[in-house]
Order: sequence, then structure tokens, then C-alpha cells
Amino acid sequence: MEKQRIGIVGAGRMGANIARRLHEVGYPVAAVYDVNADVARAIATELGAAICTTLPEVTKKSDVIITVVTDDAAMDRIFSSQGDSLLKDARGKIFVNCATVTPGIHVEVQRRAEAAGASSLEACMASSIPQARSGTLYLMCGGRRATFDAVEPMLRQMSKSLRYIGDAGEAAKVKALVNMVMNINTAGLAEGLGLGEALGLDLTVLREVFSQTGANSRVLETDGEDMQNREHEVYFSAAHAAKDSGIAVALAHDAGLQLPLAEATEGQYLRMVRAGIGELDKSGIAELTFKDRAPRTGPIMR
Repeated sequence: MEKQRIGIVGAGRMGANIARRLHEVGYPVAAVYDVNADVARAIATELGAAICTTLPEVTKKSDVIITVVTDDAAMDRIFSSQGDSLLKDARGKIFVNCATVTPGIHVEVQRRAEAAGASSLEACMASSIPQARSGTLYLMCGGRRATFDAVEPMLRQMSKSLRYIGDAGEAAKVKALVNMVMNINTAGLAEGLGLGEALGLDLTVLREVFSQTGANSRVLETDGEDMQNREHEVYFSAAHAAKDSGIAVALAHDAGLQLPLAEATEGQYLRMVRAGIGELDKSGIAELTFKDRAPRTGPIMR
């Protein structure tokens, strides 16, 4: 069966590695677009794809367009009802939207896509850069079941775990909660290690004890050593953590709930953004909890 031609909109760390993975397993990556022309050029040249300077070019050259953009505003722009938009001459095309954005924007994008004769699916990612490259993402999908079925073979090449959640917006709700809890766990770990250092404890021993007790968590494995050693190479930025916690807090408020831990965690990540260290990895939240660390003093390894 002939494989669908793939377009990529948003060729940053995640988008580029999704493109590499699909190319590796035989999907023709036909078109690449990014607001940063140099980023688009690099991955397009590597994979032999067309470098697109407008969004309709991507739609024209592709059967399935994967979008990995920053926020609701970016989604609104690329799916605009007029001007430079992916929806121009989009009849029959399928859009697979991987960004972490609010559920409402996924619902609206589906409405606009269907009005243009196209289809839209949210494919929310609960993994990071290495998993995008190796095709082992955890994907949660929302939208029309028929749309999911049409791209399921491609999605299985991107993921090790693939779940169809339900209608448009439903997977985005689940993803918001995933990131909310992850961010809370990350902030809690940073406070535990920060206090451990202040008390003069051996942090390597402390992390081992955490791993064998109720203090264990997935983020202890991914972020604990980085927090100790101040190695904050970006896999998931603090700025994105702030945005995603904010999405969950807004959903809670809409539901009439107060979530003090989620709100405090959002506040910590916003502090990082205001301090100019929002582009560190989320593990950089330890810079706020360890004594005598930046943003007050000291170097940070990026």
C-alpha cells in the first residue's frame, strides 16, 4: 500500500525527529515549514523534502500534515480562515496536530478543517525527543474515529503506545493532566533535593533512597541527577511546563475546582520564565530551590 506523503509544520526538536523517524520507516516526507527558515532548511535538506515558505505549499505537496507548534495562537494562525493558511485548497487532506494546546483549539481546528473539506486529529505526545526519534512516543488521540483509522498505520510507526481517547479535545484534556502531575512531581523533587542539600545530605544517597520508597517517581529517574549536577539540557522546557500547567489550572477553574499544588507549580515555572531561565529544561526548577543557585548566583549547564 502506497504510504501517505507527509508534511511537517514546526520543525523544532520534536517535529524534526518525527520527520526523521517517518522517513526512516519509508514515509515520504514531502514538505517542511517552520517560522525559522534555517530550521526548515536543515531538516528538509537532510530528508530531501521541499522547503516551503508558505503554509498552502505544505498542504499542496502532502497527504497528511503533522503540526508541532508552540501554543493556541500559533494553531489559530496556521489554521486561519484566510491568508497564509494550511486550509487553502485542503479538501481531502488530513491534519495531525501534536502540540500541547487547549482542548478548545483542537475542537475549533476540527470545525475549520471540516468546513474546508479536510480532517483533523489531535495526537498528543507524552514523551520527549529521544522517543520522537526512535518511534516510541506515547500518543493520545482525539477526533473523528474515521480520521484516526486513516492515519493509524503512520501513528503506530511513531509510537510504542497508541490510544484513541475520543472526540476532539478529549485527548488534550488527558494530556493537560499528564503534564500537570508531571510538573508537580518535578517541583516536589526539586524541593526534596534542595532541602537535602541544605541539610548536608549526600544527594546521590538521597536519590537512591527516594527510588526505593514512596518518594519514587518517573521524574526522579529522568531529572534527579540533572538537578543535582545542574545539567539542564532541554528536553521539555520550563516555559512549556508553565504553559501546560496553566492549561490544566484553567481547566480546573472552568470545572469549579481549586488545585493549589498545580497553581503553585505553575507559579514556580513562571518565576523561571521571568528570571530569564525559561528555556532551561523543566529540571531547572531546582535552580529556584537549592541554596545559592541562579537566578541569584552561579553557572547553569545548559
